[in-house]
Amino acid sequence: MEKRIGVVGIVVEDFESVSKVNHILHEYAQIIVGRMGIPYKERNISVISLIVDGTSDEVSALTGKLGKVEGINVKSALTKI
Repeated sequence: MEKRIGVVGIVVEDFESVSKVNHILHEYAQIIVGRMGIPYKERNISVISLIVDGTSDEVSALTGKLGKVEGINVKSALTKI
C-alpha cells in the first residue's frame, strides 16, 4: 500500500486522557513527521495537530485508537496520492 501525507487534528477535552493519547502517539511515532500542541486555557482544552506520512491503514489505526479514548475528538485528512 502506498504512503500518503496527511494531517490529524486532536481536541483534548478531558486532561485525564492525555497520558493515553501520548501512549498511542508513541506507538505510531514511525508515521508522525511533526507535532504541535496548543493549550487553550480560556476554553479548558488542548489542540494537537500531527503531520503524518503513512499508509491509509496506519493512519486509520492511529485515529481509530485515539477516537476510542474518552474526552478526545479526532479528525484526519489525507492526500489522494
